[in-house]
Amino acid sequence: MDIRIQNIRKEFDRFPALHDVSLAIRSGELIALLGPSGSGKTTLLRLIAGLERADQGRILFGDVDASQMSVQERNVGFVFQHYALFKHMSVVDNIGFGLSVRPWGDRPAAAEIRRRAEELLDLVQLSGLGGRFPAQLSGGQRQRVALARALAIEPRVLLLDEPFGALDAKVRKDLRRWLRALHDKTGHTTVFVTHDQEEAMELADRVVVMSNGKIEQVGTADEIYDTPASPFVFSFIGASNALNVTVAGGRIHLDERPLDLPPADAPDGPARLCVRPHDVEITEDDLGAITGIITAARRTSGTRLLELEVGGRRERLEIELPITTPIGHSGAVMVRPKKWQLYSEAGAR
Repeated sequence: MDIRIQNIRKEFDRFPALHDVSLAIRSGELIALLGPSGSGKTTLLRLIAGLERADQGRILFGDVDASQMSVQERNVGFVFQHYALFKHMSVVDNIGFGLSVRPWGDRPAAAEIRRRAEELLDLVQLSGLGGRFPAQLSGGQRQRVALARALAIEPRVLLLDEPFGALDAKVRKDLRRWLRALHDKTGHTTVFVTHDQEEAMELADRVVVMSNGKIEQVGTADEIYDTPASPFVFSFIGASNALNVTVAGGRIHLDERPLDLPPADAPDGPARLCVRPHDVEITEDDLGAITGIITAARRTSGTRLLELEVGGRRERLEIELPITTPIGHSGAVMVRPKKWQLYSEAGAR
């Protein structure tokens, strides 16, 4: 089932939560909605589910306008962060609940509901636990039950809202791999919300980066990391630095001093020079280099991170070096970016 979101706008008490958002999701695709709190990602998910109604725009399931359909008519499976399992029901009854409350004419026989629930227990690798109650399961097991319950109704679309947010780091990582494998097996069109960039990039076919109710960029993990479309995407995805620079005559200047970087295809005026810590190297040649004063040095696994103070504004620049690099813990160093992005009012260059 492909989903098309067209020019959606949503306000809460006159506060715009989504601004003219459009997005096309391909059938069978696993899409991540990624962004900080307040970016609009959960609102968009709830609009797809039918739990909220848009003030403007349409949501199409295939060629059908689902904008005015109820949650039941949309037939979506929804998995929440906090499981939402019924404590008084066994695991197998939790999974079959959505089928058991269907109208009489559409409700499968009790034996068929149980068969379907047991089949899904096998699928989510919880065979033999159907008779237990939620309190007897670990957090990771409960979330698998919640997912099995969402799949039991044979949804057209599977929606997950921070599905691993309540779990510890090790369990989250294990469940991420498991969910990706499950998605490849079932082929559901799946949309999940997360604020964890590692989770989004590891799991999703494409990542939708959101900020302040707008979509900043849609792309694969490689696309949003290697060619971020805006300073926000650059800073939000992975470790990053941003220096205030000026473009004049195609040259990039830091504090009126030209940097030894190729001519910039950007208009003259203020800009942001964005670079990742591992894309900065130390140089002995001070011509066109960035001079920084070391303010901190720390070891992280196989690398060493240096914090530098650069420029007249005393901006912070963090660089990542091999642990074998000979460097003191104070004094000045000269560095040069190997790879960078330049952003001006005209956008990325």
